[in-house]
Amino acid sequence: MKKVRVRIAPSPTGDPHVGTAYMALFNYIFAHHFGGEFILRIEDTDQSRSRPECEKNIYEALKWTGITWNEGPDIGGPFGPYRQSERTDIYRKYCQLLIEQKKAYKCFATPQEISEMREMAGKLGKRLGYDRRYRNLNTEEVAIREKEGQPYVVRLKIPLSGECVFEDAVKGRISCPWADIDDQILLKSDGFPTYHLANVVDDHLMNISHVIRGDEWMSSTPKHIFLYESLGWTPPVFMHMPLLLGKDGKKLSKRKNPTSIFYYRDSGYLQEAFINFLSLMGYSMLNDKEIYGLEEIIREFEPSRIGTSGAYFDIQKLDWLNQQYLINTIPEDALWERIKEWSFNDAFMQKLMPLCHTRMKTFGDFMQLCDFLFLNNLTYTDELFCPNQLTREKSASVLQTIIWSMDAQENWKRSGIERASHEVSEKFDIHHKKMVIPLLYGAITGKRHGLPLFDSVELLGKDRVRARLLNAIQYLGGLSNKKLDFLTKAWDTKDCRSL
Repeated sequence: MKKVRVRIAPSPTGDPHVGTAYMALFNYIFAHHFGGEFILRIEDTDQSRSRPECEKNIYEALKWTGITWNEGPDIGGPFGPYRQSERTDIYRKYCQLLIEQKKAYKCFATPQEISEMREMAGKLGKRLGYDRRYRNLNTEEVAIREKEGQPYVVRLKIPLSGECVFEDAVKGRISCPWADIDDQILLKSDGFPTYHLANVVDDHLMNISHVIRGDEWMSSTPKHIFLYESLGWTPPVFMHMPLLLGKDGKKLSKRKNPTSIFYYRDSGYLQEAFINFLSLMGYSMLNDKEIYGLEEIIREFEPSRIGTSGAYFDIQKLDWLNQQYLINTIPEDALWERIKEWSFNDAFMQKLMPLCHTRMKTFGDFMQLCDFLFLNNLTYTDELFCPNQLTREKSASVLQTIIWSMDAQENWKRSGIERASHEVSEKFDIHHKKMVIPLLYGAITGKRHGLPLFDSVELLGKDRVRARLLNAIQYLGGLSNKKLDFLTKAWDTKDCRSL
């Protein structure tokens, strides 16, 4: 058997997602079971969204879960560099090779042309996508357009007939007609590669033996296989893991669920319970055993026991598992030390004391003032959320746009929530103070009054504040996709008064 080398390639473009930990976990288990190596690669080719701080968060989040890697940007290795932005010359070299061999081509389609193609395809009831109009330009035509400075992307020449057939190590035999697959973009107009080119080239050059990834990439696998074949390379073994699903049966999304790894860390879950829970999402142990350590699943691992259908990310199951670990792995005489380490430590309390110092009559008032900072589940009431004749839907819309505003700022600190609240009150034409108290204050603290709201947001942190706003929106009845579309358009026009 070829030496096992597996990888994950997360993008440093947002919060460290539980899906990243899920994929990292099974790659880690697979590598350690078969005596192989696990590589961390950073996919930072989207220069407009990639952030150095997000890369650091990936390292921090994975290390909290106990997952380590043999090679990566932070520790190096024999196949570096491990950031895709540092490998662009490599991708361009292989892209040029494909062009020279007539297996890829320069496409000069403008955004307007692409939009018109999609509109026409929709009217004709055809597959939405690029119509290949630049696929067969001759050398002279390409040279003229380049001389004129016309921007272009490089596309792969997908076969026009036949089908791609491959064996997935989890799903079995898969076939896909080439007619259903677009001429995939390999190199963007800014000279940076797409995910498809970069990952295929990197996986080959880094000797990756097995690509273990989520079901959502299944539709891309034929493109990747054809790219391997076009470059004269042997594809790795593909293994597609079940998708993580929310309670609505759809792909787990931060729009409705807490998806940041930091949320679970900061909410007081144990690392061992969290990892145990994630392993249950895509795998079943013998005799349906549910509680086991990482070393045990590595030892007993059998690829045939990987699931083939979506896995529900059931928070109640995580709560139960965490309780079992808390009872059985933390002795009574060590419990208080662990709780202090979590959120009752001196560093946190030093930040909290100035907020409650002038608001207490006795020490006995402390918990009543500050309990919301240590709770995962707040008690909500209609009185908190529907002040001044605001409807439940409008209150939910206000809270949703608070999230959008803070995301747009990339600022979930004191200044971010203050600015967001003023922006939202202006767009909805609601008096700022009356919107903040009790609506926003209630959503984040579960109270009508107490500690200063904006300072409390900074203490709670982005992930728990986002989760509370989402929970409040759901309490108010949620927002359907149709309502969200209306809200998005109104928010973009900077006028939400008519909602």
